[in-house]
Amino acid sequence: MNKIARIFLRYIIILALGLGNLFIFYYIFTTPTIYLSYWILKLFFDVSLSGVLISTGGDAVEIIKACVAGAAYYLLLLLNLGASMNAKKRILSVIYSSIVLFLLNIIRIVILSSLFFTNSSFFDITHKIVWYGLSTLFVVLIWFSEVYLFKIKEIPFYSDLIYLYKISKKKKK
Repeated sequence: MNKIARIFLRYIIILALGLGNLFIFYYIFTTPTIYLSYWILKLFFDVSLSGVLISTGGDAVEIIKACVAGAAYYLLLLLNLGASMNAKKRILSVIYSSIVLFLLNIIRIVILSSLFFTNSSFFDITHKIVWYGLSTLFVVLIWFSEVYLFKIKEIPFYSDLIYLYKISKKKKK
């Protein structure tokens, strides 16, 4: 398959995975996110699990779609597919970014749930800081670590555009 076809295929995959309200990401990550968060919280609290609710006493934390962070997984995959790299490197970098985001997300949920279950006065402000700032920072840092660890030289999307532009200029000559 030539390079232009590979670029086209990568962007078709990006579009296809973004359809359906990111269903595939929530399908893959919701159950593991809920259960691992529950199991870790069970080490520290007398919690029970009912569907997406983790509760203790009269308090309950609902693991909603935003908690699962499907959009963050999609963004990381988008960055990985938006950069040209060989298949082995792409697979390893996607696995790496998914695992790191998953673990950071579990830590985030456990910390916020612990603050909530202990009626900490810091819960609201911590939740807002994490929601508005730290979540984005997670994605950026994970991507930068991927670039470093996997020696990714391409700039997602931009490098493809430059390549296609150069090809089109050659064909005009």
